[in-house]
Amino acid sequence: MSNKPVPTGLTVHNKSKVLDVEFNDGASFSIPFELLRVYSPSAEVMGHGPGQEVLQVGKREVGIAGIEPVGNYAVQPTFSDGHNTGIFTWEYLYKLGSQKDALWATYMDRLHASGFEGDSGRETGVSLTGPSTHQHGGGGCGSGGCKH
Repeated sequence: MSNKPVPTGLTVHNKSKVLDVEFNDGASFSIPFELLRVYSPSAEVMGHGPGQEVLQVGKREVGIAGIEPVGNYAVQPTFSDGHNTGIFTWEYLYKLGSQKDALWATYMDRLHASGFEGDSGRETGVSLTGPSTHQHGGGGCGSGGCKH
């Protein structure tokens, strides 16, 4: 159990829109709210299996309205766009922080593959239309979102 990362500090910076997380192994990360939101571990974002991920767009300005502990293993943020179903375990936060650059590149690649030029898919108010809401066209929750 000592191999699992445990946060020693967690700070929400609403002005700069980053979550600072310090871990017991000495690692520390500044994770942008936008990255947290587009990689939320919720069924609404991740779908119900591989290939059912739902591309999140228009999240450049997303904030965190609140963050609640979930037992001794996770936190559950409420984002300013109303999304609040993702439970971020310590391991998942560590992954987001340690793989931030690669995850960001993947996100941008997915935006470009969906027809957004530059970083236009990140702008507030942008939405996906048609069947391209799923990365690989899998089932998922549809346009109404998941109700879990």
